[in-house]
Amino acid sequence: MPTRQKTISIVVTPGVQLTDVSGPLDVFAEANAQLGRDAYRLEIIGTMSGPICSSSGVKLLSDRVVGKHSGEWSHTLLVAGAPKMADLRPSPDLLKWLREESSHARRFGSVCSGAFLLAATGLLDGRQVTTHWAVADRLANAYPTVKVNQDALYVRDGRVWTAAGVTAGMDLSLALVEEDLGRTLAMKVASQLVMFFKRPGGQLQFSRHGVAVPTGRSALQELQRWVTAHPAEVHTVPRLAERLGLSPRHFTRLFTTEIGIAPATWVESQRVETARHLLETVGSAPKQVATQCGFANVDVLRRAFYRQVGITPAEYRKRFQLADGE
Repeated sequence: MPTRQKTISIVVTPGVQLTDVSGPLDVFAEANAQLGRDAYRLEIIGTMSGPICSSSGVKLLSDRVVGKHSGEWSHTLLVAGAPKMADLRPSPDLLKWLREESSHARRFGSVCSGAFLLAATGLLDGRQVTTHWAVADRLANAYPTVKVNQDALYVRDGRVWTAAGVTAGMDLSLALVEEDLGRTLAMKVASQLVMFFKRPGGQLQFSRHGVAVPTGRSALQELQRWVTAHPAEVHTVPRLAERLGLSPRHFTRLFTTEIGIAPATWVESQRVETARHLLETVGSAPKQVATQCGFANVDVLRRAFYRQVGITPAEYRKRFQLADGE
């Protein structure tokens, strides 16, 4: 007796990120090809009728529109992201439809910033989720009851699956294929699509926050510029407090209040950003980078780097060092 098809539905809004839609669909379509039968039925659900223009200008034609039932419920419902999704003000009807459709789906979730639309329904309250690193803080601030993992490529919490930015939607989809059809089939899909079966590291290795823009009162901004320009100097709290003529206790309280994080945490983050730049452009060995960035030794650099980036300095240099002349 043939296995019933699983309907994979991807919800798209105007301005959708094309890869958030095409990437997952290609993974499921390749699973069908490798299996030799259609285990999955794929569909796009538009939030409006007519062609939907993506952020790249390419237009998508939806198979059905939100609010119109196809006669069967989605097995897997995913909300695709969009560059301006965080600013979207979804209608009550859209949120109601998402809640109902999700309640009948075996699993549901989002790709990239699609988490904002899903969070607006209340379905992510108390859940562990992820989204694109660039908007992770914004999601956490907008929905305090949602537990945002800023580094994960994808997260599963019960029936809820969420993916980080763009291509991570393919990582999530491959994990779904593995759950449905087994590891061997999923590995064949990964091989055919020339993608990692399990991508090493998290998404923080791709984040590009860069050197922080100085904030706070002018004296603190001047101090931040000085630390950034001299990462190898000793930047203990007593030393920094002395530069401003303050007691260490007063300085720590002032810095934390105005900048939002403790002085030592901020200094470490800027040293790590400098280390990333050196590993990418100069190609120095981690031991040299540790000295140039003010870390006591390479082990201290490695621990701080892994804590903030998710991989070791050596792995980062291997993946992101620019070729000569770039």
